Amino acid sequence: MIQFSIDRITVFQSALFQTTSTVIQLNEGVLIVDPNWLPGEIEEIKEHVGKIRGDRPCYLLFTHGDFDHIIGYRAFPGAVTIGSEGLKHHPEKEHKLRLIRDFDATYYVTRDYPVEFPELDIVITGDGQQVPIGGDTLTFYLAPGHTADGLFTVIDPLGVFVSGDYLSDFELPFIEDSARSYEQTLHKAGRILKEHAVQWLIPGHGQYTADRPEMERRASVALDHIERLKQAVLADDREALERLQQEHGFVSESTIASHEENVGIIRREYSGTESGFH
Repeated sequence: MIQFSIDRITVFQSALFQTTSTVIQLNEGVLIVDPNWLPGEIEEIKEHVGKIRGDRPCYLLFTHGDFDHIIGYRAFPGAVTIGSEGLKHHPEKEHKLRLIRDFDATYYVTRDYPVEFPELDIVITGDGQQVPIGGDTLTFYLAPGHTADGLFTVIDPLGVFVSGDYLSDFELPFIEDSARSYEQTLHKAGRILKEHAVQWLIPGHGQYTADRPEMERRASVALDHIERLKQAVLADDREALERLQQEHGFVSESTIASHEENVGIIRREYSGTESGFH
C-alpha cells in the first residue's frame, strides 16, 4: 500500500514488518529503493513506476543486503543498480537467497522473476560519494552496524534522507554487525541532518517523518538504547537486560532473538566474551 505520496516522492509499505519501498522521480530518471515483499506489492510498485517513468531510465538502490530488501531485485530488469562495496562483496549471498526461497516455499509464494542477489552497476566506496543523475545529485554515506554493508542516501534537491534499517519510529537497534559501528553510524546520521537540508526521513521499516525534532529523537532513542545495553551487559544486570528486551516494538521470538544477538555482540566487543543473555 502507499504510505505517503507527495509531488515526486512515493513511499510504499508492505504488510510484512512495515517494510518500505520508496520511488522518487528524478529529473532524468526514476529511483526505486528496496522494492519488496510480496508479489502483489512489488507489482503495485512496478505499475506506479510504469505510469511515471516515460522514457527515463530506472535506478535501483539497495540500502543493504538483508533478504527482505533485495527480494524484488529482478522484478526491474534493465535498471541501473546502486549499492555499497560491502553489498558487492557480501560474504553470504547464497544464504540470503536461501532465505528468500525458504520464505516463498513456506508460504507457497510464486514470483514471475528469478530470485538473484543484486549485481551492482554503481558501487559506493566511501562517505560523501556523489552520483549525479541529470540535474539531481545523490550523496551516499556508508552505514555499518546493523549490517556491514549498510548505506545512507541523501537526495539533496528534494531533501530526502533514505536511512535503511536505521531511524525507524518503532524499531530499536538490531545489531547484526557491530555495536561500535552502529553508534558511529547514528552519530553520522546526526551530522547528515546538520549538513543537509533534510525534509523527509524515510526508514526501511515504519513511518516516514517530515519533523526535524522527530528525526533527531529517533537517533537519540537508538543511541540511548545501545548505551543502556552496554551498561547492563558490563554490569551483568539481568533485570535491566530483561527490561531492555521488552522495549522492542512488537515483542516476539524474533525480537527476543535479535535482542540476544545485540547482547552477544556488545559482550564480545566491550568485555571480550561471547556468552549471551538467556
